[in-house]
Amino acid sequence: MSITKHSYKVSFIGLGVMGYPMAGHLSKAGHDVVVYNRNPERSNQWNNEYKGKIADSPAEASKDRDFIFSCVGADNDLRDITYGKSGVISGISHNSVFVDHTTASADVAREINTAIIDAGANFLDAPVSGGQAGAENGQLTIMIGGDKNTFENAKPVMEVYARNLTYMGPSGNGQLTKMVNQICIAGVLQGLSEGLAFSQNAGLDGNLVLDVISKGAAQSWQMENRGTTMLEGKFDFGFAVDWMRKDLNLCMTEAQNNGSLLPCSALVDQFYANVQQRGGSRWDTSSLIDLLQNLKT
Repeated sequence: MSITKHSYKVSFIGLGVMGYPMAGHLSKAGHDVVVYNRNPERSNQWNNEYKGKIADSPAEASKDRDFIFSCVGADNDLRDITYGKSGVISGISHNSVFVDHTTASADVAREINTAIIDAGANFLDAPVSGGQAGAENGQLTIMIGGDKNTFENAKPVMEVYARNLTYMGPSGNGQLTKMVNQICIAGVLQGLSEGLAFSQNAGLDGNLVLDVISKGAAQSWQMENRGTTMLEGKFDFGFAVDWMRKDLNLCMTEAQNNGSLLPCSALVDQFYANVQQRGGSRWDTSSLIDLLQNLKT
């Protein structure tokens, strides 16, 4: 994280496992930060750790701000913080920039883009990849849809918690790119799970296998960061199964709209449903291996 050359008045709405550290980076970079979270205890916790102020609503958090950032759960959560007398639109200033980091549908991104523009402000859909660790370390990858000039204006502010920001085109394209990301992750994790479970059943040293294949064509971020814990059956960190199923549902809905076939993603989604049935709703997505380790043929 670097200290920015210019200080802005910013707000952050949604202090979950991603938003909390992202808002923290903005504060540490010297920006004037206002935060809002549905659970006020989380806001108080953040305010005890970082310099900033607490708002009572998204509307209040949006007043007199250069940039408004958000990271919430899903489409309806995004609508909840945007519309109504307590929503962002009620408080947003002319020419302010609303940057949403939620992983949501491309349709809701376009919808809110239109509403924000009608209010005289600007909107970017900017979903992130890199997980909780990426947010905490300021190493997120962000894929952005919307007006390019708006992106260029917002880029220096987002750089305090990102290692890579890429403009993907018009509104909704950030969300579409994130869907590609999740489709690829689902397939990689299933393949990694099958390979590691196979190595265990074959009597191989799993860690030695990881050491060897991570230096070849099979290498991946998931292998480097989750391989060892998968072998150990540890899934108490990272991106939860519940959220991955939400994301895969977005992917499959969009695939129906654009004529894409996602047979592997649909199958992996059902495997995640089985993980949920086993009590793993909040387990990390690498928990796919649990089905192979414990439900052998």
